[in-house]
Amino acid sequence: MSQQIISELNLRYTTKKYDANKRISGDDMAIIKEALRLSPSSINSQPWKFIIVESDGAKQRLHDTFVNKHQFNQPHAKEASHTLLLAYNPHYTKDQYRKVVDVEVSSGHLPSEMYDDFLNGAYTFAESNTDDHGFNGNWTKAQVYLALGNIMHTLARLGIHSTPMEGVDPEMISELFKDELGGYVCEVALAMGYPLELEDYNFGKPKARLALEDVITVL
Repeated sequence: MSQQIISELNLRYTTKKYDANKRISGDDMAIIKEALRLSPSSINSQPWKFIIVESDGAKQRLHDTFVNKHQFNQPHAKEASHTLLLAYNPHYTKDQYRKVVDVEVSSGHLPSEMYDDFLNGAYTFAESNTDDHGFNGNWTKAQVYLALGNIMHTLARLGIHSTPMEGVDPEMISELFKDELGGYVCEVALAMGYPLELEDYNFGKPKARLALEDVITVL
């Protein structure tokens, strides 16, 4: 299959060693930021924060979050060009959703006379995923993974490599990035940059995926 998207996805892989001397350009970072902003989410809730670790100081902080566990991912904190922290709101409220509905109207996507019906109707789905203590983190965390998939595809199209990392320490990230997170929770991160090809044991390997008929059923 020769379609360009398929070619790009075949080249995408989980990078194991980054070239610390190669940086993502400002133009590409602008595309990455806009692609994040355009990520889909259930009821267009957007219950997330995306923190881009770029400066040496922020990289050191991220490096320090690996003090207790997952040290196999620690080198990425300093060697990757950038690392994206994807954080979710564990207590997403109707008042917070109002900000989204305000934009639905101001953008021209939603007629103003439909504001209340849309707010109350759509938020019912959030309520169905919220417990008696106002916790809906299982639902909002799922939205973060929609954004993660979206940005990994974007990076593949840009020729930028990446490493999705659930091997992070949420407690340490919450402590060392407390001001930036503001109560949001980060349980997954994405290193981004360019591989150090000769030292990256995963570089250039063929794809290892199950056969099409094993994963897709057409009815």
